[in-house]
Amino acid sequence: MTVARLYVMHAKAGQSAQMEAALGKVADLVRTVAGSEGVELLRDTGNEHRFIFIEKWDSEASHAKALSGMPPGSLDAVQAAMDGPPDGAYFDYLKRV
Repeated sequence: MTVARLYVMHAKAGQSAQMEAALGKVADLVRTVAGSEGVELLRDTGNEHRFIFIEKWDSEASHAKALSGMPPGSLDAVQAAMDGPPDGAYFDYLKRV
């Protein structure tokens, strides 16, 4: 059963383009990891500094394993552009269309 890991992140002022590029690279990396079922990256149409990053996994355990196996420095650009820690949580899909 697919589980989603959702993050809401805010870019620092003047860092939206850097955040978008950094998240795009992370998305490309996550897509290649065992257990990944895809990634979605969204930007708020009313606030260019607010991003939603959705990872789809076959299990929470696969996500945890992938996180611990990320190459060193792979999140540095995201963390440099981010204004504070992300808000993240796991979600179960109740209905898929």
